Amino acid sequence: MILLDGRLASAAVKEKIKNQTDYYLSNNFRKPHLAAILVGNNGASETYVASKVKNCAEVGFASSLFRFDASISEDELLNAIKNLNNDTGVDGILVQLPLPKHISENAVIETILPNKDVDGFHPINVGKVVQGLPAFIPATPLGVMLLLEHYQISTKGKHAVVIGRSNIVGRPMSILLSSPHPFGNCTVTLCHSHTNSIRQHCLEADIVIAALGKPGFVTADMIKKGAIVIDVGITRVDDASSKRGFKIKGDVAFDSVSEKAAAITPVPGGVGLMTIAGLLQNTLRSYQNNFQLT
Repeated sequence: MILLDGRLASAAVKEKIKNQTDYYLSNNFRKPHLAAILVGNNGASETYVASKVKNCAEVGFASSLFRFDASISEDELLNAIKNLNNDTGVDGILVQLPLPKHISENAVIETILPNKDVDGFHPINVGKVVQGLPAFIPATPLGVMLLLEHYQISTKGKHAVVIGRSNIVGRPMSILLSSPHPFGNCTVTLCHSHTNSIRQHCLEADIVIAALGKPGFVTADMIKKGAIVIDVGITRVDDASSKRGFKIKGDVAFDSVSEKAAAITPVPGGVGLMTIAGLLQNTLRSYQNNFQLT
């Protein structure tokens, strides 16, 4: 069994990004700049944003964090995004989700300029991904593709099952896996809450990607011997025995599934780290587009 270690794969991706950034800086270009917006004080969101800021520093990017109280109005938040859209020194903009209930996530996503949408959520970027055109790919599916590439996982002609149909992960993941890409060319089955016999679909899969947000949903009796298992899930589960009072769990029952899988990602230490690598790669690409460096 191969452990698809996100620490090793993301380190390799970030090294390439840093080398490119260092080259641009040595030629007197400014640093790539990622601007992050955080609304409220959600603990998980705080952790995710802090990690993104830390990773920006590691690869030589500049980053700005804009904090707003949870009571901010939708119009005020949209105006803050528009200001960043107009700032030529900002290459990428991300708004950490989830947002307070009184703010429309769709309105926020659609306000970010597509050419600064480094999370890859804007409908224009999503549409271009579907058409196979150059676009910012949503960071998590991009991270999974980078992971497959790092470990040289053969995907051509394989049957992939994606569990979960969110616009952020499941749908774009299914499109990328079926696309004419060196780590695509799969036949893809997209499963969701109304799919009959999910277990049977998974048993027929060469590659299973779990992205539904239900800890331990994928069990060993759902996986055939030798399958590749990618766990996108990341959920905080209360645990009194932990110093933090919780543990991070994935959608896959790792201990039992790892005994049957040919390769599997851990949680934590897997796809979450690759998501950040994907975000950094998108930000560098936006920067290169701004300076016409590609």
